[in-house]
Amino acid sequence: MSRAAHKTPRKPLSAYLLDQQLFVLIFGLAAFSMIIPALHSGATRSLETSRAFFYTGLFGIVIFAMIVIAQTGRTPRHGVLGNLMSIFATFVFLPAFLALPLYESLQTTRFLNAYVEMVSAITTTGATVFDDPSRLNNTLHLWRAQVAWMGGVMMWIAASAILAPLNLGGFEVTAQAEPGQRESRFGELDKTNPREKLMRIVVALVPIYVSLTLLLWVLLLISGDPSLVALTHAMSIMSTSGISAIGGLEGSGSGLTGEVLMLLFMLFALSRLTFSSDTVTATQGGIQTDPEFRLGMLIVIGVPLVLFLRHWIGAFDVAAEDDFWLAIRALWGSVFTVMSFLTTTGFASADWAQAQAWSGLETPGLILMGLALMGGGVATTAGGVKLLRVFALYLNGKRELERLVHPSSVSRAGKESRRLQRNGAFIAWIFFMLFAMTMAALTLLFALFGVAFEDALVLSIAGLSTTGPLLNLATETPISLAELGPYAKSVFCAAMVLGRLETLAIIALLTPDLWRS
Repeated sequence: MSRAAHKTPRKPLSAYLLDQQLFVLIFGLAAFSMIIPALHSGATRSLETSRAFFYTGLFGIVIFAMIVIAQTGRTPRHGVLGNLMSIFATFVFLPAFLALPLYESLQTTRFLNAYVEMVSAITTTGATVFDDPSRLNNTLHLWRAQVAWMGGVMMWIAASAILAPLNLGGFEVTAQAEPGQRESRFGELDKTNPREKLMRIVVALVPIYVSLTLLLWVLLLISGDPSLVALTHAMSIMSTSGISAIGGLEGSGSGLTGEVLMLLFMLFALSRLTFSSDTVTATQGGIQTDPEFRLGMLIVIGVPLVLFLRHWIGAFDVAAEDDFWLAIRALWGSVFTVMSFLTTTGFASADWAQAQAWSGLETPGLILMGLALMGGGVATTAGGVKLLRVFALYLNGKRELERLVHPSSVSRAGKESRRLQRNGAFIAWIFFMLFAMTMAALTLLFALFGVAFEDALVLSIAGLSTTGPLLNLATETPISLAELGPYAKSVFCAAMVLGRLETLAIIALLTPDLWRS
């Protein structure tokens, strides 16, 4: 028999790459992604910025290659909890690497500020340390939006491949989840290959995410936005980060047409069923019977109507000849802003000031914070408590009221109720209480480090709901992250990570199953 017959077939390079831990793969992709801002800054003759991104990316690629070589020949061991730890490490440690080119390009800020900026971007929070957009060049604005965009697609993938098998991220309240059968569930997970499932979900969802982003970019370009502004806004809408290269929508060239297009694409953050049916939240009735989408649309329609009708209830005076157009602008400003903050995007309509004047509310911060806390759909890029948990609490409250009237009544299991498990409302209430306790603890920590109580509350809600623009719109005086001390900035980073990964996921990381594997 020839010697060649005894040779073991060599694995392709892609197989070696896929054998790596998830955090290593994400680190490698982040390093390769720095080629885009390096090329952009080179094309715009920002050579210092181009060198910063090129050298940092090259350094990351070398480190990634060394790790892959060092892991060659080892038997890979992948588990769902291990992948969850990789996502946690991505939010905590990867921003230190992503901040290097930002820090080297500016050279006028501390590294902590650059780190806070990258944590805010990758968690799709969108809060910024740099209050003046002109302080950053176009490449750095592109980098912020790009990091947030990558963080958004990562959460799309993680929701199906990591959070759904662990019954986290809102899946714990569904009837199919069965969170009480923990041991048997983990036994079933061990029989599957999490990496194969992860790759299948990547192949299925990434093309959708990229296509929707490109489509919105082209539509905003046609509507009149400059190329960079259209791209950053398209990335921010899909990732619900609210990052803008011009500081908001007031100076946007697309105007009302652009806002209408953005609102349509925000619908993808209301329910997973708008773009996929690969998780246990899917229903046979489709988007028409999805309780998350219906509840979200009820809020988007109901809250603006209340603000609009308050004009006549309060008898505010407006010039008669301007009544119609002012009313239309005020109503649209309310609809767009409510949708934006419900999906935790955080863009305010150019007509939001008119909506405030029309309703007579000088500081509608509580409304915006309430919308952000409620959040969008399960397994989307939106943050907050999630609409499915709110719906579970609503059904439970409705049933309790019925029992007050008819104590001996037996409830029927309708289509909506069958989607939730028997103790789904109890689990949703536990999450809500953990969320409230975390918010109270963070507020106390901010106050301990010298932040005023009102600002501390807004910072806590902005971080936990991943809605950074609340810092500028929820209070009469915008809150400046740059003016916070280093300890307060660190607490805000922790709040953003907790808000993006959720408290239950952090608790899951402390289970012995992770450390045994």
